[in-house]
Amino acid sequence: MAQDSQHTISSDFELSGIGIHTGDPSSLRVRPAPEGHGIVFRRIDLPDAPEVPALLDHVTSTELSTNLGVDGVAVETVEHVLAALVAFKIDNASLELTGSEVPILDGSFAPWLAMLQQVGRCAQPAPATVVEVRDAITLAPGRQTSYTALPHPGLRISATIDFDHTAIGRQYGDFTLDGDRFCKEIAPARTFGFMADAPTLHERGLAIGASLDNAVVLGDREVVNEELRYPDEFLRHKVGDLVGDLALIGGRVHGHVVAERPSHRGNVALAREIRQRHEREQHRHLVDARKIMRCLPHRYPMLLVDRIVEFEPRKRIVGLKNVTINEPFFRGHFPDHPVMPGVLVIEAMAQVGGLLLLDSVDDSEEKIMYFMSLNNVKWRRPVTPGDQVLFEMVVVNIRRKVCKMRGKGRVDGRVVAEAEMTARIVDK
Repeated sequence: MAQDSQHTISSDFELSGIGIHTGDPSSLRVRPAPEGHGIVFRRIDLPDAPEVPALLDHVTSTELSTNLGVDGVAVETVEHVLAALVAFKIDNASLELTGSEVPILDGSFAPWLAMLQQVGRCAQPAPATVVEVRDAITLAPGRQTSYTALPHPGLRISATIDFDHTAIGRQYGDFTLDGDRFCKEIAPARTFGFMADAPTLHERGLAIGASLDNAVVLGDREVVNEELRYPDEFLRHKVGDLVGDLALIGGRVHGHVVAERPSHRGNVALAREIRQRHEREQHRHLVDARKIMRCLPHRYPMLLVDRIVEFEPRKRIVGLKNVTINEPFFRGHFPDHPVMPGVLVIEAMAQVGGLLLLDSVDDSEEKIMYFMSLNNVKWRRPVTPGDQVLFEMVVVNIRRKVCKMRGKGRVDGRVVAEAEMTARIVDK
């Protein structure tokens, strides 16, 4: 199956309201962003508009909400907008926030998703980052909280909550969140809280902005709001929060998560474990890739790959070439104006693709790769001494021992060359 591409929104939109914890007014404008940008908050109310990437490394607190921070710059209650973005398959966006807390709106994910559906999304050339759960993960980050994550082709969440309240009790649900099912089954579910907890929370500076307009409020035995949107609205909101917290991994998560009494703290702990497993898997393949390099027949001065930095078997590979003034081709191309020959830029790209293709066969050290065709070759910028070229190759299709790939070379994020190529593996 072809890998999905990255997406950003087609145009910007803005929503305003108050923060459920601070009670302060704020607004969030969501803007398109280039490929590879990720989801990044910008505090445009502060000097120089400091950025806070929506990543696990920047989580500062998980009490009643998920909060981020970088160098003292805070962005609070991020889970709702992140859940909507990941459900709509938005990989890149700039989130311009005035105030420290994302507006709570009606307490659900639906207003964000409605605006995303209204403005639409557009595909970008780079492949989306997919983080797959490949082996079973078990985690018990709290006395009553536990998680199991299993392999699954998309995102599926089975969750159980248990509250000592007549309106909630023990609730269970199983949700396969593909297509528009998040929109129908999860998005309208609102956050909730207990009226009896309000004085204590207010003393701690929490839930100051909570009201019947932005939360399901529970009295001693009843729901104070007129009616629920689902009989198990409490459970569904917890599932949505889990989706938003998993978005902090920085990629599209594929796996089946079984959660017992999920919390923001537990969700983030699970996200960290999934990310660590993914990174270890990537590292293992990087080691394999270095071994694969020994299978290439090229030697100095024609070995044009220095290192493999990303690798997804049968899908994608990223390799780099450090271009120095000592490259032998600069002696004649050109002595007074050194430029890396365009054919060698494409050759380096092809060698990176060759490593990806050779990994798809078992006895790679006994094989050799020949390129059969090049199409749509374009050179965008010259490559000169001091450049570090990142070559990204993506598989279009593999049929037996023939592979079609699409590649781009970038220097400092700008495309210097691109091409489509077909190659065949044969015996040495």
